[in-house]
Parts: sequence; structure tokens; C-alpha cells
Amino acid sequence: MLSVDEARTRILAALRPLPAEIVALPQAWGRVAAAPLHARLHNPPADLSAMDGYAVRAADAVGGARLRVRGEAPAGHPFDGAVGPGECVRLFTGSVMPDGSDCVLIQEDADRAGDTVLVREAVARGRHIRRRGQDFAVGDMLVRAGRRIGARDIGVAAAGNHAWMAVHRRPRVALLATGDELALPGDPVPPGGVVNSNTPMLGALVRAAGATPVLLPLARDDVAAIAAAADGLAGIDMLVTIGGASVGDFDLVQSGLAGRGLELDFWKIAMRPGKPLMHGSIGVGDARLPVLGLPGNPVSALVCSLLFLIPALAVLSGECAADAALQPERARLGAPLGLNDHRTDHLRASLTTTTDGGFVVTPFPRQDSGMLRRLAECEALILRAPHAPPLDAGAEVEILRLDRLGI
Repeated sequence: MLSVDEARTRILAALRPLPAEIVALPQAWGRVAAAPLHARLHNPPADLSAMDGYAVRAADAVGGARLRVRGEAPAGHPFDGAVGPGECVRLFTGSVMPDGSDCVLIQEDADRAGDTVLVREAVARGRHIRRRGQDFAVGDMLVRAGRRIGARDIGVAAAGNHAWMAVHRRPRVALLATGDELALPGDPVPPGGVVNSNTPMLGALVRAAGATPVLLPLARDDVAAIAAAADGLAGIDMLVTIGGASVGDFDLVQSGLAGRGLELDFWKIAMRPGKPLMHGSIGVGDARLPVLGLPGNPVSALVCSLLFLIPALAVLSGECAADAALQPERARLGAPLGLNDHRTDHLRASLTTTTDGGFVVTPFPRQDSGMLRRLAECEALILRAPHAPPLDAGAEVEILRLDRLGI
């Protein structure tokens, strides 16, 4: 069986970023930049006043001096003229600095009477001015390629005079749940049946990862039904099957996809929960479609999705740091742990913050992989290496915080 790290490396190595498309700037949120974005103008575009006050010459702005007001320059309406000796121009925050001026006398330090201003505090040259290009200049990089676009990136792109952005296409992910026992949420559940919680749960996870889920109809435990489901995948970038990935009598995903050119990479990982995880590809037209086969147990399916599906979608989306959210943090145990076996363990746990800003992580007493409510309450996964020794409460462990994974 593969280790978690080796399995993730092999899954990600088989993927490539999807092509770019041009979208209007507001629609770029949550997408990944396909090319660096450079400024088309200076910001600020000119020397601007940082305060309300008066444009003056430092040589004139000495305590007790009286200056003649030549006019005013509201933001967006530059003064048509220059500030000469003994003169000033009324300014507001964002006003363009008039020619001849070299500092701003703020209104709190000025007393105005008619067209005359008394300087109460001297002003140094350059004071209260935002210089042209102080934020960025023409040609400066505003957004790097591979960055997932947030609201702040939208703002700086707009300030750089961009109305459009090149972003990678959103991955389209087909979700195929298999099993005779499955019933749709809200439908009558037959004897021996269970509600299909996986498809809506993983559909939400896929959306949170910036991709588009395509929810396929349930496939029964029948090789032909599974094969038929694989025939309608045009325009799909990844197929995710749920359940049936092992080799039991009713685990038929591998058999069903074999007739569609399945090339199997692996199907077992030394981890808990989630040992039966399949990875490979099938033929769709002239291309190969990556396939990730998740366990049918909802807890196992979600944990495997956190570790493998989210990073895979990040690669397809063009994100530079595909596994950035999977970098573990440190916390102290709130309860003792026993000896681990030969598999990497992922223990569901609660998380509390200490007075010094650290964390205490407490594993749930029961780790049954069928307990979905416990999964919903889980705030972190405790990571335990194979054959990890027993640990007392207070020992330091590695964790994955689920809030950082966007789910």
C-alpha cells in the first residue's frame, strides 16, 4: 500500500492546469490567474494631497506667515495655474498638487480669513503628499500567475486599469455515487438502504474548492450501469466515483470502467479512514480523463477528498501552491493517545485556543468512520504517522485545521 504523501504526489503529477479564458474583472473572484497582471498606469496617477488643507511652498509655510489663497482644487478638478511666492491653493484629500507647491498645510494648522491664510505650524517640504506611483508604477506586477483571486486582487487590478483578466477555466468534476443501497435525500429509504449523503457533501466541497460539480445519477451495483455512466463525460475534467473502489463482490467500479479504457495507477493507501482509494484514468474521445475513486463511507470519502481531491482541483485550476492548505500546524493534546498501527491515522478532534494563542486538540472518544455528525462537529484532524508511539495529554502533535481548507 502507498503512503499518503506518495499517493498525493502521484495523483498531482498526472494533472496539468486547465486552459485560460478571459473573464470580466468581477467574475475573476475565486479563479486562478493564468498570467501575471501588470499595471497600465501609475497609482497615484499624479502627486496628490493626503489631507484637507492648502498647497503651499515650504519656503513660505513658516509659523506666523500669511498666504494669499489663489483658488481651490477639489479632487478631480486640478488647479489651472501655479503656486507662487506667498500664495496657496485650497486642497482636499485626493486633490492634485498644483505646480509650484511642494507640501500641504493641513487645515488644522491654518486659520483662514477671506482670501488670507495664517500659518500656525511650519510645514516641511514633501509633507502630506502622496507621490505619483507611490503605490505602483506602470509595468509593476499586480497579480502573479497562479494566484487564486480574492477581493483585494480585484481591487488592485481595477486600480491598475484592468477590466478583464486571464484566468484558468474552472474544473468540471463529475461525481458518480454507486450502490444498490443508496436513496436520494428526501426519498423513501427502502429496507437495508441508506441516504446518499456523499454526492451533496462532495458537491459542496468541489464548489468550495473553486470547481464546478456535475452530479451524475446514482449507478447501481452493475458493471454495465457503471460503464454507461462513463459514456456521458464530454466536457468533464475529472471523474470522481464514490463507493465500489475496492475488490469485493459488489465493488464494481474498476470492472465497470475497464471497458472504457481504465488505466489503474493504484487503489489502496496505508491510511485510516480511507484505505480503498483508487486513482487512474479512462479514455474519453482522444483524451485521458483522470479518475479518483473514493470510498463509499462518507467520513472516509470526505477525509480522502481533503487530502487528495482538493489539491488535485488546485492543480487543475492552475494554483501554484496546490497543497498549501495541507501544511500541518502544531497543537497540544487534550487527551492521551495509544500506539498507532501501520497506517497514517487522521483522528477527528475538537480544537480550543489557549491564552497564549496556541491550540489544544482533543480527539473524539469514538472514531467510527460512519459517524457523520461527529465529522460535522470536527474542527481538526490529528495526524499520526504509522507506528506512532503512545502520547500523554499535553504532548505536541500535528493537525490539519478544517477551517483553513474552506469546508
